[in-house]
Amino acid sequence: MKFSIIVVCLNPGTKLNQTLDSILAQTCPDFEVIVKDGGSRDGSIESMRTDGRIHFYQEPDHSIYEAMNQAVSHVTGDYILFLNCGDLFYDKEVLAHTAQFMEQHPMKLQGIYYGNTYSAKTDTKISSPPRITGFVCYRNIPCHQSCFYAADLCRQKPYEPKYKIRADYEHFLWCYYRAKAPMQYLGLTVSSYEGGGYSETKENLKRSAAEHKEITAKYMKPVELFRYRAVMALTLAPLRTAMAESRHFSAIYQGLTSKVYGRRQEK
Repeated sequence: MKFSIIVVCLNPGTKLNQTLDSILAQTCPDFEVIVKDGGSRDGSIESMRTDGRIHFYQEPDHSIYEAMNQAVSHVTGDYILFLNCGDLFYDKEVLAHTAQFMEQHPMKLQGIYYGNTYSAKTDTKISSPPRITGFVCYRNIPCHQSCFYAADLCRQKPYEPKYKIRADYEHFLWCYYRAKAPMQYLGLTVSSYEGGGYSETKENLKRSAAEHKEITAKYMKPVELFRYRAVMALTLAPLRTAMAESRHFSAIYQGLTSKVYGRRQEK
C-alpha cells in the first residue's frame, strides 16, 4: 500500500514547509509527496524542504482544482490524500494507522477511506458520520483533507474547474452516486484543517451555496432534495451551523454530534 500526498500551492509562504514537515514526519514509510506549484514568486519554492520522497512539478494553472488535476497525473500511489498549505496531519501515526486499517478492512471495489478532522479555527475535533448516506451527502460530507481516495477514482473523474468552491464536493457525490464507490470510516482523526481561507470569504460563501444547489440537483432526485431540505429546516440548520463554527460553542456541538453518531469523542 502506497500513499500519494498531494500539496498544491501558489505563493504559500512558510505554510508550504509547515505542511511538508507534517508529512515527512509520518512513521509509515510508504508514501510520496506530489508538490504542484502554479508559479510561485515569493521564495517559498527556493526554500522548500528537500527529500527524496518529494516530487516537485511546476506548471501554470487557472484554479486550485485545475492544479489538483495536474498533480493527479503524476501520482504513482494507490491512495491519494490532498493537504493544502497550512493543513497538517493530525499526528505522525496517521498513515501507519490508516494502512493498518486498510489491511484489516479491504474494499472489493475502489473506494474512499475517511476520518475525523481537527479544526484549528475552532480548536475542536469534528466527527465524521460512521456511514455515508444521501442525507450526509446533502448536508455535510467529510472534510476533503481527511479523505483517502483510491487513485483510480481521481483519474476516472477529474475535478471540474467550473466549480470554484465545491469541485471536491461534486467529485465526492460522483463517487457516491455514479461510481457507487464504497466508503469506510477510519475511526481516527486524519488532518488538522487550518480554515479561514479562500472559500470562507463572504462572497465565496454565497457562491458556495449556489454551487451546492446546482451540484445536488445534478445528482439527487427532486423528491430526495425536498425531503432533505425539509429535514434541514425542521432541525434549525442555520443555528447548528453557527454553533459548529463558533469557537465558544463548537466543542459542545461536536460532542453532541459524536453522541448522535454513537461513539465517544476522541481524546
